[in-house]
Amino acid sequence: MKGLKVAVIGGGSSYTPELIDGFIKRNHELPVKEIHLVDIEEGKWKLDIVGELAKRMIKKAGLDTEVILTLDRKAAIKNADFVLTQFRVGGLDARARDERIPLKYDVLGQETTGPGGFAKAMRTIPVIMDICKDIENLAPNAWLINFTNPAGLITETILKYTNTKAIGLCNVPIGMVKMVANMLEVDSERIKIDFAGLNHLVWGKCVYLDGEDVTDVVIDKLTDGAELNMKNIPDLKWDEDFLRGLKMIPCPYHRYFYMTDDLVKEEQETAYNGKGTRAEQVKKIEKELFKVYENPNLNEKPSQLEKRGGAYYSDAAVSLISAIYNDKKEIHTVNVINNGAIKNISDDVVVEINAVVDATGANGISLGELPIEASGLVEAVKSYELIAAQAGVTGDYQKALQSLVSNPLVPSVKVAKALLEDIIKQNKDYLPQF
Repeated sequence: MKGLKVAVIGGGSSYTPELIDGFIKRNHELPVKEIHLVDIEEGKWKLDIVGELAKRMIKKAGLDTEVILTLDRKAAIKNADFVLTQFRVGGLDARARDERIPLKYDVLGQETTGPGGFAKAMRTIPVIMDICKDIENLAPNAWLINFTNPAGLITETILKYTNTKAIGLCNVPIGMVKMVANMLEVDSERIKIDFAGLNHLVWGKCVYLDGEDVTDVVIDKLTDGAELNMKNIPDLKWDEDFLRGLKMIPCPYHRYFYMTDDLVKEEQETAYNGKGTRAEQVKKIEKELFKVYENPNLNEKPSQLEKRGGAYYSDAAVSLISAIYNDKKEIHTVNVINNGAIKNISDDVVVEINAVVDATGANGISLGELPIEASGLVEAVKSYELIAAQAGVTGDYQKALQSLVSNPLVPSVKVAKALLEDIIKQNKDYLPQF
């Protein structure tokens, strides 16, 4: 087997040890020769710390894999087999602004949904477009695995406006499988979920235990207070009548759409009177993490990493890469072009669905129609994403405004315009297209 070259854009991320752990666990099926961890000058100190930990982890595992730390993105991408994107333009300070700006207008302030997700997308799109140009010129056969949020919108942009082979990835579906397994006190290998929707707006249409439909059992447990949530989302409990009427399992992020009023209050309370926004909390977690990472005796993924929101990322990312490389024809939950998988959603838009993954990429599995209880929300959010992608690529102010107005979490044109002005003003250094 030829040795693989993997480039990780955003290599100084606190998630990188997750990724390295994934490559170590799958070294028997993935002959990775080089892992290039790429970052920018401002992130060099983090890259150095995480990179040295990555090298110690590889050495402990006894692998013949070279870890290369670099600020030269083009050199890292050249002739790569896989490029992983996990970067955050503007860092956690920009995320904190994304979370605080909307709260002034009594609008939800969150990293990937609503106006916060819009702001993050506008900063990210110029960078991802440049990365795709590099891939097209220097590694045209490479697969881009995108983990950068908002993952669905960014993957939509890549597949609409570039010629890069790309698959979007999120840890929410794999997290839901593991949480349902915990709920039912079984091994997660025995659980299968039919996922359908969009990134951070995906439903479990059906849950199976050993092939038997146990969706109603899971709904019973959720109405009884069982937890199905992420570290970064307040664990508000679902209304029983709503869940029983929905007849599907909502993902944790659905709370932002179905419990908006309660979550805005909760966010305002923590931002102004409590622990700060989630970004401000994560800054503290990351500070502790990097202190742990600096320990020259540490040579494995530390348990403290689980406090971040990206648990199971390595499982999702590295198993996806292995499925492509080894032509496995395995089922993964990914962000890909719909192509008829969800019958009542446009064929040419990116959706989050189960797909058969092999050497040709990810081929969505047909799930029929999304129930009307969900399809309206999906269409609204997808309209927002499509216009946002266009705004992010062109820098068209009016498209940006239309995008925010069409977002279900923005209440009016007046508020949308105020939000847009604030977002552009506070992100001017990161928005060359505007």
